[in-house]
Amino acid sequence: MKISNIRTSTLKAPLKNPFITSLRRVDALEDLVVIVECDDGSVGYGEGAPTPIITGETMGSMVATIEHIKPFIIGLEIEDFDSILNNIHTRILKNTTAKSALEIALYDLKAKSEKQPLFKMLGGTQTIFKTDITISMGEIEKMISDSLDAVNLGYDTLKIKIGDNPQKDVERIIAIHDALDDNIILRLDANQGWTAQESVELLHALEKRDIIAEFIEQPVAADDIEGLRYIKERVQTPLLADESIFSVKDARRLLEMQAIDYVNIKLAKTAGITQALQLSDLSAEFGVKCMIGCMLEGPISVAAGVHVASAKADIITMLDLDAVSLLASHPVDTSIVFNESKIRLSEEFGLGVTF
Repeated sequence: MKISNIRTSTLKAPLKNPFITSLRRVDALEDLVVIVECDDGSVGYGEGAPTPIITGETMGSMVATIEHIKPFIIGLEIEDFDSILNNIHTRILKNTTAKSALEIALYDLKAKSEKQPLFKMLGGTQTIFKTDITISMGEIEKMISDSLDAVNLGYDTLKIKIGDNPQKDVERIIAIHDALDDNIILRLDANQGWTAQESVELLHALEKRDIIAEFIEQPVAADDIEGLRYIKERVQTPLLADESIFSVKDARRLLEMQAIDYVNIKLAKTAGITQALQLSDLSAEFGVKCMIGCMLEGPISVAAGVHVASAKADIITMLDLDAVSLLASHPVDTSIVFNESKIRLSEEFGLGVTF
């Protein structure tokens, strides 16, 4: 199987509701799709969401990255997989989401060439998963209503977006907590909205009311590594790093500092599947569990995340792969079942998606 062409397209999809965090508001999804074709007619699909505020990439920069890498890959055999991956990651620096979209397409092709579902090619066996769902930031009554709606749809784990107003954040969390049954798990995500001191004060205020979330995700700025350690040393609530970790090197530094409790893996930040697997292996060395998350992505990217979760199910114990459930509709055919909180992989070769 020789790579004969690489082209890009756009995946557009409406959201059921605006997606609102302390960093941004999104009303509709518009992602880059990478399509890799081989001389035998095989096709691989990858996807990436331009998220300038997090990865620094736009749709235009992602397309330019793919066009830059393309000449170094066309003509290579898919069996020469390591050389292909090396060209992706050495011919241009950073640009992690574009690289991820290209890597996903290539892994899709590689698994198809081996006549296996991707998760099996990666050594996974688990096929049934459960994800949380994101509750967008907003007024308290709206967030309570959205939380109750999610529970009625079968979700038992909610990720609450906060981070624009520290005092209001506490009020939001208390109100949501009090409105739900005790068996509902809360995850908190401040998206870099607090300082380290604010984080400690706010989490102490919650802990005094016996509200201890499953974790607080990235409460401080991505580069505030000492701030993460400051928080971890002073609160009961576990601390998960997201925007602070793009690479294995980033994670190793935080883990060696004992600055975090959990690692959030996102393919758009790790530049694809290869480093995501390495990141989970590193976390296992330190005895730290991982969550696999997503940007505001469509079924292609999310499917790739589920396959990775299966491959590393012993260490990736939490899923935040709700993006497909946030879409009102989408143009992707998939053999993977996305049924609100429940996701089930299929035996179809590769990712199990067609665009």
